[in-house]
Amino acid sequence: MKQPISIRPPEGRLGVLLPGLGAVATTFIAGVMLARRGLGQPIGSLTQMGTIRLGKRTDAESPRIHDFLGLASLDQLVFGAWDIFPDNAWESALHANVLERAHLDPIRDELEAIRPFPGVFFPEYVRKLDGTHVKKGATKADLVEQLRGDIRTFIRDNGCARAVAVWCASTEVYVSANGVHHTVETFEKALQHNDPTISNSQMYAWACIKEGVPFANGAPNLALDFPAAFELARQHGVPVAGKDFKTGQTLMKTVIAPALKARMLGVRGWFSTNILGNRDGEVLDDPGSFKSKEVTKLGVLDYILQPHLHASLYGDLFHKVRIEYYPPRGDAKEGWDNIDIFGWLGYPMQIKIDFLCRDSILAAPIVLDLALLLDFAQRAGFAGVQEWLSFYFKCPMHAPELYPEHDLFIQLMKLKNTMRWAMGAEPITHLGHEYYD
Repeated sequence: MKQPISIRPPEGRLGVLLPGLGAVATTFIAGVMLARRGLGQPIGSLTQMGTIRLGKRTDAESPRIHDFLGLASLDQLVFGAWDIFPDNAWESALHANVLERAHLDPIRDELEAIRPFPGVFFPEYVRKLDGTHVKKGATKADLVEQLRGDIRTFIRDNGCARAVAVWCASTEVYVSANGVHHTVETFEKALQHNDPTISNSQMYAWACIKEGVPFANGAPNLALDFPAAFELARQHGVPVAGKDFKTGQTLMKTVIAPALKARMLGVRGWFSTNILGNRDGEVLDDPGSFKSKEVTKLGVLDYILQPHLHASLYGDLFHKVRIEYYPPRGDAKEGWDNIDIFGWLGYPMQIKIDFLCRDSILAAPIVLDLALLLDFAQRAGFAGVQEWLSFYFKCPMHAPELYPEHDLFIQLMKLKNTMRWAMGAEPITHLGHEYYD
């Protein structure tokens, strides 16, 4: 990723394409519609509410991130989607039951106008759903071409100058990369032969990249993080990012674990359980889909605590994660953690966290930020994996020779320093020696 010589201005409409018009997508869309009418605030969105310090602390220069980067405005956003159910955004929002009617009624006409394209759906990848609004094709290559046609149609019909895509659909069963995922050529051949290891999300990502549309993966699916997708994104000059939105319990882990490590406090065990009752919870009730989520959740502590360097503190850590489908909760997820730690002379202590959160309320601002920042990345000429966006993901994508950075505070520093660097401002090290020398 080279420092941009110039950054194209955000002129014209920006299409935001969403595979999956469910709870997260409709909460995001409705929130943007309300915010641009002055009927709500985009709380949780760094691009809308965050600032960035420039220069010394004594300079007192902290512009809004949105203004500093010159991001597309909320008024420029146009929404499109794919879904395996035919419900428009209004009907889907009512079914999701995240937002109250007082928020939905003022924008009913706008929501009803958003009708999803039929989705690509092979039920073996999402076993708990039975889609009725799906594409038909002789091969997976045919389905990719249909998705590409949808993208072109949407951009044309809505007068968009460009588009981005953010995966908001369900978690798929765990799939491992294999030989068909190694090169663009092997993957293209596998599409023609309906290879069973090519999942629904991979077809969406492939179609978007080939159409020059930046793609963010909000689920733990193997949608992008394999060599063929890396190669294709570089060939087409398309930025990509993922995976799995960092919203509830894992957000807390990436805050608490760095604090324990910073103080060199030991951890003997970390038990995490979640209950949720939305469609995501129903899908994750399937062991194969849970396996995908479990992998992204379990890896966090290993990378933050580095037991290979601190064996006496973290070498025997027992880490367990559970997700339970509990329909009465709906979108109001509860994440409960019990952490058994030890301190001076090995004396035991405990930390307990009970995070009663709302899944889609936490995810919606992430969708907005990723859409705007991926658009910025493309206008800046960035291509391939955007590791600087790790701040938003449970399992950040990264260069093959690196390990992922999970510490939320290091991720935030990397995010903001990349913004400064891209705009020609000095990165901030927080050394601060000049105030005292």
